[in-house]
Amino acid sequence: MSCEIRGRTLIDVGSGPTIYQLLSACDHFEEIVATDYLAVNREELARWARGEPGAFDWSPFIQHVCKIEGRGEPWQDKERRLRERLRRILPIDVHRPEPLGAPLRPPADALLSAFCLEAVSPDRAAFVRALAHVGNLLRPGGHALLLGALGESFYLAGPARLPVVPLQESDVREALAAAGFALRELRSYAMPPALRTGVDDVDGVFFAHAQKPLEA
Repeated sequence: MSCEIRGRTLIDVGSGPTIYQLLSACDHFEEIVATDYLAVNREELARWARGEPGAFDWSPFIQHVCKIEGRGEPWQDKERRLRERLRRILPIDVHRPEPLGAPLRPPADALLSAFCLEAVSPDRAAFVRALAHVGNLLRPGGHALLLGALGESFYLAGPARLPVVPLQESDVREALAAAGFALRELRSYAMPPALRTGVDDVDGVFFAHAQKPLEA
């Protein structure tokens, strides 16, 4: 995450039951707001945040991130900091103009979303609308960090085969522009054959850094 992207509040759109995507972010924001459509995912996050027995053990992942960051920080310190800063876990529906049902107060300085919007959108037009809706959660000038799949049409969740809107890099560029974002950076990576597990048909992943324009 760029050193320019920091502030008071980060909102994670479509957190799922996971916290890996927040492990570096917790060093740059005072408050993290996690969100998910499914109550079962929100409940799992809340169990981890409270340190309840039986919650998923993220400690190997936290240790790995601390090793990558290379600051020599004890992983327990990062775990504690994330728990302290993960202050709200809210329901969200990205297909509503107000995804949280009401404006976020205060508006977020940054928005993070990993492998969410393309997985919950039936087509590219819905993907564009979802981008615009989540943009309502950002302050003017706020940053959006998106990680997503390229060329993916489905993924498997147990016995369920779930559809995904297949995107190309050009689709991401056009969608961000149509949703009113200014693109700052876009990178894409091909999926190595060794990582193709059969649970999806993804061709690659993209990382986008975009910004909500300042109000006139």
